[in-house]
Amino acid sequence: MDGIPVMTEVIAAGDDVYLYLDRKRTYLVKVEPEKSFHTHKGYIQLGDLIGKEYGTRIASSMDIEFVALKPTLRDHIFKTSRRTQISYPKDISLIILYSGIGPGSRVVEAGTGTAALTSAIAHYIQPTGRVYTYEIRQEFQKNAKKNLERAGLLDFVELKEGDVTQRIEEKDVDAVILDMATPWLVIPHAYTALKGSGVLVSFSPTIDQVVKVVEALDEHGFVCVETVETFIRFMQVERGKTRPQTVMTGHTGYLTFARKAIMVQHES
Repeated sequence: MDGIPVMTEVIAAGDDVYLYLDRKRTYLVKVEPEKSFHTHKGYIQLGDLIGKEYGTRIASSMDIEFVALKPTLRDHIFKTSRRTQISYPKDISLIILYSGIGPGSRVVEAGTGTAALTSAIAHYIQPTGRVYTYEIRQEFQKNAKKNLERAGLLDFVELKEGDVTQRIEEKDVDAVILDMATPWLVIPHAYTALKGSGVLVSFSPTIDQVVKVVEALDEHGFVCVETVETFIRFMQVERGKTRPQTVMTGHTGYLTFARKAIMVQHES
């Protein structure tokens, strides 16, 4: 034993709980004393979970067993209220690693969308970092704010209404992360916003977009330019029948990464 006291974490009123029935049927619900949650497998009295340890098994009114888990970042991302397509964990994880962000980082993001990627960035830059996320559509921004509040990450995010193809207000940021239709138009502004050696990340669904981004990066003094595509394939595991699952998440988009090299000013 290392001498550090271990506190059991229990469910309190107002907490989110990730109710697990099976791999395909999961639910993110807020625990309220007088509230019941109804499913096709019966209802659950959510107040009965208050004071119980996360991981507790609870029976529905039909005596079907659910497990009350503590939501992870992944759970919050997949269960966000969606008005746009969310970023997938396979892409988010690579963005986080390759961008080099961490506690204290300052990051510009565009566009916000559902705030799935915003949530992941905010999770890793807290408690002293900041995400400046730009979105031109107010209805998306309102929905994103709700998702960030529910994930407990809004304090680390500044929601901004603006068009980054015109300008980025921040300077000396550690990373600029773009998930938008015309990222090549942002490259000059991203260069100005980034500190030396800062990282630019661009997510694009089509290869034509990638070509325009890479050409703009080469033109504006970026180095270490590389483009990748990620795949993830789950396995169906059962003795004597183990094989890849028939359906997989295939192409979602291409990720282009680059780093800012400071231009040399030649004396005339």
